[in-house]
Amino acid sequence: MSTNKQQDQTRSPVRKVLDIFGIIILISVLGYYGNKTVQTYLGQQVIDETGLEILSLEQALEIAESSNKLVLADMSAIWCPSCRKLDKQVFSDERVKTQLNQGFVYARVEYDSPEGETFMQNYQVSGFPTLLVLNTKGEKLVQLPISYEPLAFLATLEKVVEAFH
Repeated sequence: MSTNKQQDQTRSPVRKVLDIFGIIILISVLGYYGNKTVQTYLGQQVIDETGLEILSLEQALEIAESSNKLVLADMSAIWCPSCRKLDKQVFSDERVKTQLNQGFVYARVEYDSPEGETFMQNYQVSGFPTLLVLNTKGEKLVQLPISYEPLAFLATLEKVVEAFH
């Protein structure tokens, strides 16, 4: 009998299960990180396609103060398919971008960042995408409903501008 065959026969059933379990864990971890990498790549492409200037919340608040605009804070995760859908279908729309540039300063707060962690705590945000309208002091005025329809989103933005300007 060969040495490998003897070793296989002398291995306990528990050891065999642990070996299989280890392989399953390894495949799962590689799958998770592989998927996250692909989703991150796709997310960055869509963000770039929006043409929006990406500002931190701090930068947006400073600009809003000097320009007398509201801040639209977008709590997102670059690897999030729903966030990517919002970017692709709404924030890429020229009418939406025009309205955003006229009445708001746009801030994208990335979930996987120290700013994202602080933002979630300060504004009691529990998921993403989450869109908050803030005044120049960073106080939350309203949380916008998520709409993947540009015209519906535009109508919401117009109501916010009317209500708070």
